[in-house]
Amino acid sequence: VQLVESGGGLVQAGGFLRLSCAASGSTFNIDAMGWHRQAPGKQRELVASISIDDNSTKYADSVKGRFTISRDNAKTTIYLQMNNLQPEDTGVYYCNAGDWVPAGMTRRRLEVWGQGTLVTVSS
Repeated sequence: VQLVESGGGLVQAGGFLRLSCAASGSTFNIDAMGWHRQAPGKQRELVASISIDDNSTKYADSVKGRFTISRDNAKTTIYLQMNNLQPEDTGVYYCNAGDWVPAGMTRRRLEVWGQGTLVTVSS
């Protein structure tokens, strides 16, 4: 599985951006996809995730009510609509997917990551 993100950029506080992440390759065994971000000098944190099975979603408390994660069922593509962006939302946003791969007689869950896209929010 390969993930390619797009949609980052520079925006003023209060503005909006929409990120996209397209999965390609053998996507049949992906069970969830999501967005993480890493601000300068900080650890990577989960922003939002979506289940492939039932489209259930999870959000970090800091983005609830402002960000919306969604999925294009036909294309295994996810989106992150980010509204009312604030300077603290600045960081590199990474798409990730949980992919079940063969491991001997069983299988294991592999975390796949995209290359990241930079979001900068100016005050």
